[in-house]
Amino acid sequence: MTDIRQARETVVGFLKEALNVDEVTVIRITKVDGGWDTQAEVYEESSFLKSLGLPTRVQDRNIYTVRLSDNLDVESYERQQEHPVMSE
Repeated sequence: MTDIRQARETVVGFLKEALNVDEVTVIRITKVDGGWDTQAEVYEESSFLKSLGLPTRVQDRNIYTVRLSDNLDVESYERQQEHPVMSE
């Protein structure tokens, strides 16, 4: 039986490798029927500035959802859509 610490370690290791980043912070882990649902915060090089070919240290804050099986196999992951800030 896996525990929450093992699930966190699996998510961190997977995202570091898959996204080629140094830091991953798990911000939510929920035990669900058949596995784990998690969310992690990742700072990545700005995709907009990168697409323009501009060198920068600007990073985007992205939230990823990762679904793990009971055996800690990654079943799916996706980056969440950004929610624009509304101003009046």
